[in-house]
Amino acid sequence: MPLLFSYGTLQYEGVQISSFGRKLLGEKDVLTGYKIEQLEITDPSVLEASKETFHPIAVPSSNPHDQVEGILFEITDAELLQADAYEVADYQRVEVRFLSGKIGCVYVARH
Repeated sequence: MPLLFSYGTLQYEGVQISSFGRKLLGEKDVLTGYKIEQLEITDPSVLEASKETFHPIAVPSSNPHDQVEGILFEITDAELLQADAYEVADYQRVEVRFLSGKIGCVYVARH
């Protein structure tokens, strides 16, 4: 089962229901070497699901001690593709090792 880290709107139950048809289960974890900035969202379907104009976006940090807290969710391969559809083009999915040692996917700023 893939693991998907969320530090933003994918943690919202309403976004999970509209994106995956269910509430996701996960555990707290930490993304290291990144910091949070804000991204203005213009995609109508994402705005409708999240109810927020600005979403956090993780960007690489020059400070290796920077961390982003969030939730590491267990999802299916099909749900990972649904998450790809939810995220706007400013994000890219990458695979990383989290502070817990687990390896999973996270959406970060596109290079």
